Amino acid sequence: MEAKRHLIIDAAERVFSVKPFHKVNIRDIAAEAGISHATIYRYFPDQQTLFLEAFLRGVQKILPRIDEIIETEAGKDILEAIVRMFIGFLSKNDHYFRMMTHFMLDGDLPPVLLKRLNEAERMLLDKFEAVFVARQPAEDTRRLAHAFFAALNGVLISFRNYPGRDPQAVLAHMQSLGVLIAKRFS
Repeated sequence: MEAKRHLIIDAAERVFSVKPFHKVNIRDIAAEAGISHATIYRYFPDQQTLFLEAFLRGVQKILPRIDEIIETEAGKDILEAIVRMFIGFLSKNDHYFRMMTHFMLDGDLPPVLLKRLNEAERMLLDKFEAVFVARQPAEDTRRLAHAFFAALNGVLISFRNYPGRDPQAVLAHMQSLGVLIAKRFS
């Protein structure tokens, strides 16, 4: 049963990576997975639930990377390392970024799904906050974590499709802006 869920989520991620959420339907995902659309409904009650599961997989890939940075970069500039990882990960895995922005801008989720999304966001913000607590315990560290997260997402939103630049130049530009942000938060 779990293997089939993963097969469906894998297929959904591949479809979401090439088509915007609002243009994807369950039949697209079923075709990609090589199963019937009815099979998907045995595992996921609707497309939004499947979409959220695919996004949460991305969050679960970012969290241990932040932990690793915190563990291995002790005494160094952890914020810069987090910026490079976060911007690099979401640039390389654009479908997770687009899913995140969908939920931020257009997502109208039922309460149970909204709760799961908020829990995932809190886990990410908790990681950022832990860095700020270690560095600036007298500050309002939760607000710093929120501002840091918003600033990084602002860089990604503003420059991911920078006209006239190749993908490597765009990534380098976003990374340099992220490092500037990290220095301001240090």
